[in-house]
Amino acid sequence: MAKILLAEDEEILMMLIRDTLEDEGYEIDEANDGVEAFELLQNNDYDLVILDFMMPRMTGLEVVEKTRKSLNKIDLKMMILSAKNQQDDRDLVMKTGADYFMTKPFSPQQLIETIEDILHD
Repeated sequence: MAKILLAEDEEILMMLIRDTLEDEGYEIDEANDGVEAFELLQNNDYDLVILDFMMPRMTGLEVVEKTRKSLNKIDLKMMILSAKNQQDDRDLVMKTGADYFMTKPFSPQQLIETIEDILHD
């Protein structure tokens, strides 16, 4: 099954997403902030990276930009999760180099369906 990096600074949301994805058979690595996520990206290969938009030390968008530029992981699929739902926020996320944007809150089923679509593109 696919290996996913999940970076989320809200502990309860991290746990809910992790448990949901593990129940579906995905292998999950966790990061509590953007710096930790970037360090994991430097040393591991993933099928998908799920990043919270706003995290301490480095935002999800900064992780996307840095990963695309300095790690040259052009084909890595990256999704941003955000409570922000304005079109400007969505445009910024896509312009930064993320592949997908999901607005919080979302249902576990919606998350699973989106991830399955992403991984089977």
